[in-house]
Amino acid sequence: MYKLNAVSLAVAATIAAASFPALAQSTEQTQLERVVVTGSAIKRIDAETAVPVTVVKMDDLKKSGITSVEQVMANLTAVQASSNTAQSIGSGSGGASFADMRGIGADKTLILLNGQRIANNAVDGSAPDLNMIPFAAIDRIEVLRDGASALYGTDAIGGVINFITKSNYQGGSITVGYDSPEKSGGKNRSLNAGFGYGDLQQQGFNVFGFVSYKKQDAISGTQRDFNRRLPGGLSYSTAPANYTQDNSTFYNPTGTACTGTQMINSGGECKLVTASFVDFQPKTETYSGMLKGSLLVNDSLTLGAELFTTQNKVTTLIAPVPYGGYVINPGTAYYPTNAALNPNFDDGLAGSPFNNPSSAFATPTNVQPGYAYVYWRDFPNGSRGQMNKNTQNRLMLTADGNALGWDYAVAASYNHNKVDQYLISGYANGDMIGEGLLRGIINPFGDQTAEGSKLLQDAALNGRLQYATGTVKNLSAHASRDLGDWLKTGRPAQLALGVEFRHEKFESAADSEFATKVVASTGVDPDFRSEGSRKVSALYGELNVPVLKSLDITGSLRYDKYNDFGSSTNPKVSFRFQPTKEVLIRGSASTGFRAPTLYELYGNSSFTNTGGSYANPVLCPDGQNGTQCEAQFQVMNSGNPNLRPEKSKTATLGIVVEPIANASIGVDFWWVGIKDSIGSIPQFALFNNYNDYPELQKYFHFAAGNTLSLSSLVCPGPQCGYVDQTLLNLGKVRTNGFDLTGAYRLSTRAGQFDFGLNSTYVAKYEFQNFKDGYWVQNVGTYGQSGPVFRWQHNLTTNWRYDQFGAGAVMRYKSGYSDFNPSTHARVPSYTTLDLYGTWSPRKDLSLVLGVRNLFDREPPYTNQDDLFQGGGWDSRYADATGRAYYLRATYSF
Repeated sequence: MYKLNAVSLAVAATIAAASFPALAQSTEQTQLERVVVTGSAIKRIDAETAVPVTVVKMDDLKKSGITSVEQVMANLTAVQASSNTAQSIGSGSGGASFADMRGIGADKTLILLNGQRIANNAVDGSAPDLNMIPFAAIDRIEVLRDGASALYGTDAIGGVINFITKSNYQGGSITVGYDSPEKSGGKNRSLNAGFGYGDLQQQGFNVFGFVSYKKQDAISGTQRDFNRRLPGGLSYSTAPANYTQDNSTFYNPTGTACTGTQMINSGGECKLVTASFVDFQPKTETYSGMLKGSLLVNDSLTLGAELFTTQNKVTTLIAPVPYGGYVINPGTAYYPTNAALNPNFDDGLAGSPFNNPSSAFATPTNVQPGYAYVYWRDFPNGSRGQMNKNTQNRLMLTADGNALGWDYAVAASYNHNKVDQYLISGYANGDMIGEGLLRGIINPFGDQTAEGSKLLQDAALNGRLQYATGTVKNLSAHASRDLGDWLKTGRPAQLALGVEFRHEKFESAADSEFATKVVASTGVDPDFRSEGSRKVSALYGELNVPVLKSLDITGSLRYDKYNDFGSSTNPKVSFRFQPTKEVLIRGSASTGFRAPTLYELYGNSSFTNTGGSYANPVLCPDGQNGTQCEAQFQVMNSGNPNLRPEKSKTATLGIVVEPIANASIGVDFWWVGIKDSIGSIPQFALFNNYNDYPELQKYFHFAAGNTLSLSSLVCPGPQCGYVDQTLLNLGKVRTNGFDLTGAYRLSTRAGQFDFGLNSTYVAKYEFQNFKDGYWVQNVGTYGQSGPVFRWQHNLTTNWRYDQFGAGAVMRYKSGYSDFNPSTHARVPSYTTLDLYGTWSPRKDLSLVLGVRNLFDREPPYTNQDDLFQGGGWDSRYADATGRAYYLRATYSF
């Protein structure tokens, strides 16, 4: 529908209008106030630096119906989405959502709140959860689209996103919102209120606070039909159950008809299709609050204190628990009558008790020769429900002022993040289930007797499975000053110096007693515990020198020292050249680094299923003929204390032009190169390159008969066949492209029109899955873990006249080659259009009415099966909600 020529027009966001303050805003500036902008430590009057910074005005975005920071990221075309709240379904992410600038990983985008770090998501320590940002208090977002390790240290390889809250806020406001999708599910209610008192300049103090609440309903697997376009999430655990003795040949009482619950015949075997049991969107409930105070001690000193807290609850539902690999004894009521079963079969279990005695039985039952393994799905106890409660807190004290010719800022903060993972439905005591199957009380092939139903009810369990906490204590200080007009350009050179001290600590552990009971259905090791801590200190400096009246050159240097792996020194050089008032040319070159997180260094090993279905490379070498040809196998994930930091080189070169009054157009080229990237060798690469790259074979640990385990019941242990995905320093990443931005303001008798464009084009993105491995080309193709979009655009139009207003936002993602191009060549482009209107009948009241996804565009079809949410769509790149109407009302006082 939309081709590239229409594309180039099109794109970008409410955010683009401020993308080029360089030229347009410098002439309109009426108050010559020194400020510090993201990407520089120097306090200056001219806020436009040599690096590209996009400013997002939250008031504009809220008009377009945005209620979360995650939605804000969809308006930044430099962000290649890779992880969002919807992916918490069927995963252990804790419901987190991350920003991923340039597509090089969320752990390489630095997130700041008022210029300071907050704690990373405690589940994996990779990056802060965007859901933890106090949305109602945000005034603007400054997005630095350039590497910045020379100023900020670790993580700032892809860029920096700085959320800046309101300041000196006076009066009060209450906003209520309601979102109603046209289809069932996904309703959203929101409420936020703020109040501030005191004028900092006139009265010498200001105190304000904000509170907000948001609740969004789930969209279940039956409330949309585009998850049925592909049989996703295939599983051997079915109802009625599959059974086997060698874990490679499976039988089902329905034969090849596979007439059980959501079962299909796949390769001659019965498998369950899980997609309809998996939520499209989880239920979320978010509370946040912020209190901030400022005290003007005198003209040279301002003290501040800031406290915020956010709690986000994410509730997910997936298919009932699979009990794979449990034993059923011959002679019991439900033992299969199948002549193919060997009455003398014994692979080492015969004579041993199935498990430890449980509360349901006086003694454990011995396993008898001729037993069979069953792969059964516990439909009687219902879908598995999980609730992740994520809490973020921060206390920060600040001092800003000037002394002895220096402008200085000092900040001390304590940041704490905790994630609790609760099982709330569908889970059960695995020992009780196991013995119930072994003794013939539970019927895995049909309806339950009263005794079987009671045992299943008694086995059901709810409780906290595991938790994770992370803390960051931070002390930072920097100061800047003018040094004099060294080269007689009419502007002084400027210097900034800074120090930072940081202590990081994390702990992640299972609730041992509860985890022991549900280990069979969760795969979480009851003895799992990981913890670590470290100290970081840093020194940095920045020097800006006007070489000519039209040319500034800036140099930065930062030294970071970590007590666990060593040190890193990173320089940066940039320039700003403005030969005329209408033209600005800028560029930079720098190095950067990302320190391995504490989780990556010290995380304990754990077992889980592969993300998609794969073929055992030994038993099914061609992927079609043999055994274990399509299944989810066990993988082991683990940290690695021998990891080295990732290293990067980045560069930018851009031009901004004002061809006519009130218009600006800009292009910024960027290049990023990374070596020693940290990660696990992707499952796709391991399974599909087993024979072509013998160095990958060492990561396969087969059980007897070259089998890989289908269940975590035997892992770890001598019968566990698994794939090793321990974190490693992998190969290199190389990417480049350009950002295209534009803004135009048109004043007419019919009102004022603002047009904004924000567009990103990726020319190259390639990476190596393992050190010195082959190069994977990822632009415009799914690659091995997801696409990097060639084009992303946001185009906005806003109109204002008297008390009325209206706007439109168009978002575009280009198409890409699909996961399996042999069955589906290409995923089409995806474009959505939002419309809204505003009305302010009184000075203290404003109303917004809008519709998102006006044309009700469904997510494009894709045959990817990496995500737990399969079925022919990808939750990372498209919203399942569909057309939705929203209303916002704000009352100010």
